[in-house]
Amino acid sequence: MTATSDRVDADDADETPEPEPVVLAVDDEPRVTQAFALWLDGYDVRTAQSGEEALELLDGVDVVLLDRQMPGMDGGEVLAELRDRGYDCRVAMVTGVAPKLDLVDMAFDDYLEKPVDPDDLTETVEQLLSRGDYDERITELLSVTRKIELLRSERPKAELTDDEEFESLLAERERLESETDELLADLGPEEFAQIMSDL
Repeated sequence: MTATSDRVDADDADETPEPEPVVLAVDDEPRVTQAFALWLDGYDVRTAQSGEEALELLDGVDVVLLDRQMPGMDGGEVLAELRDRGYDCRVAMVTGVAPKLDLVDMAFDDYLEKPVDPDDLTETVEQLLSRGDYDERITELLSVTRKIELLRSERPKAELTDDEEFESLLAERERLESETDELLADLGPEEFAQIMSDL
């Protein structure tokens, strides 16, 4: 064996593979979490069938796919508890519950209505992972914008008109837009294009 090949082998040995992103799929129906695990090839997928079990598996998790309607501790309670514990992982609610005004105070990043298909789920996970390097205010802006979009698409206009909670959401987006103008201007073209596509 030549010195050159020795050096190549040593370099290969020093390269440790990037760890797979960790996704936690939470749903009281095992067939749902099993499907998510199959679809999310290339990710380290953990599964939980209850809110209580999910809270025990949060360490090291990058993205949580969280059902809203579960026996015992529901998805909203799980979300509130994980935020109270200081976990800053990205969270997508994946649920059969149509968005209502009660989502205004929920600290999720995205909201998917069942049934979901593999492509939509994978794209959502990829988008949420890409936000890991963003300033927290940009992440908040994306979350608030998504809530506004959901409510405008799912709720009657009359229900949102002059609603205090919805108005507070619009005001929050305006505040975050003004705070992130300079941050967005400093981003590279690819990052900027990615964020703009999410807004």
